[in-house]
Amino acid sequence: MLREFRLPDVGEGLTEAEIVKWHVAIGDSVKVNQTIVEIETAKAVVELPCPFEGTVSSLMAAEGQTVDVGSPIIAVKTGEDEDVPVTGGLAEDLVPPPPSGQAPEQEKRQPVLVGYGVKASSTKRRPRKDSADAPAPVSPAAPAVAPTAAPAAVANGGPSAVPAGAPGTAAASVTRAPATRTIGVLAKPPVRKLAKDLGVDLAALTGTGPQGSITRADVEAAVGAAAVPAAAPSRAAGAVREERIPVRGVRKATAQAMVASAFTAPHVTEFLQIDVTETMEAVRRLRQLPEFAEVRVSPLLLVAKALLTAVRRHPMANATWTDEEIVVKHYVNLGVAAATERGLIVPNVKDADAMSLPELARALAELTERARAGRCQPAELTGGTITITNVGVFGVDAGTPILNPGEVAILAFGQIRDMPWVVDGQIAVRKVTTLALSFDHRVIDGELGSRVLRDVGSMLEDPLRMLAWS
Repeated sequence: MLREFRLPDVGEGLTEAEIVKWHVAIGDSVKVNQTIVEIETAKAVVELPCPFEGTVSSLMAAEGQTVDVGSPIIAVKTGEDEDVPVTGGLAEDLVPPPPSGQAPEQEKRQPVLVGYGVKASSTKRRPRKDSADAPAPVSPAAPAVAPTAAPAAVANGGPSAVPAGAPGTAAASVTRAPATRTIGVLAKPPVRKLAKDLGVDLAALTGTGPQGSITRADVEAAVGAAAVPAAAPSRAAGAVREERIPVRGVRKATAQAMVASAFTAPHVTEFLQIDVTETMEAVRRLRQLPEFAEVRVSPLLLVAKALLTAVRRHPMANATWTDEEIVVKHYVNLGVAAATERGLIVPNVKDADAMSLPELARALAELTERARAGRCQPAELTGGTITITNVGVFGVDAGTPILNPGEVAILAFGQIRDMPWVVDGQIAVRKVTTLALSFDHRVIDGELGSRVLRDVGSMLEDPLRMLAWS
């Protein structure tokens, strides 16, 4: 029979995810716990394993498509009971309706994988009353819907025209039609809605998705193909004036979190310029030690160690404001802001304060590598208590970082460069950087914020203080 695998909630209350890459195709054999697809949630890119064994019969979501939690994404033909033929690419076509009052077989018997459960959809799909072979029913009283205006031109093949990992698009002539449901065309509801909003006639497109289905990329490419000829004649062939990039996944979640933080917590930022010549010398010497032979030591390691030590001296910097109470945490999950292709994420090292310097170096290196590769697990993106953002890697001296939601302090570490500095009454060329500490003024007042920042600066000016204060 055919078994459906529904998109599970792999995080904490997630409602949707984007299909990034399929690892299987129709006709492939799959085993239990074999990775079948990569999805991007609002928190990370996650690999999903298959909950049963059999042969892939249908992929019910295209790469680049956003799918609601609980929606079917793949059908697998197993050796259980009798086979049910596939009549289409939608979930309703896979399993015949059960007798009245009886739950669907796949709802009763769907296995649950170790590590996460399958969350039932919070909404019930309306039964399909039309078929691919039947004409669309038209109500005589229904008024005609005027076509929507064409949006600004989108670059063919650009990032907004074809989502990352989406199948290639096919050129097609576009007929602007009234925003009515197109029957006889295989397309998911989100794609139909997009076509309706953009005034694209799905029947005029050639689908590039599974079983010839129309994908989001096909609709967006069709809009771009129709809009390019309208560009000013004086521009070069193929040039466009605007580009539209959908806001979703990690970028959307980060934007929402930053807006909430900026307009909830009263931010204060203080700056401190320091001489880190001794820190750079310490980094050079650490790289020569056998304990660090397998990991690259960077200045960020000592900045992290200095912040961890400062937090131990000033526990209120490692807290959370809840409106009713201040929760002071006697453990440090150190967040490290990372810029990735999918947007800014802040994974954290659990219990970083309990690690030795070599352990912290390895943890930071591994976490940064996973973040850049988009392989952080949801658990690594939650539960942070204080954060470091290294703006120096972009050649920036300082900034005013926004607090990670739920935290009361974030430290920005600027670029290190040669500057004239007064040493023992004499001008000398030294390694100088700027630190910026943003903090929540509801929890940390100016005095405490200044003490935390000054302690971090003092330890980076003289790394031996880390030993004395640890």
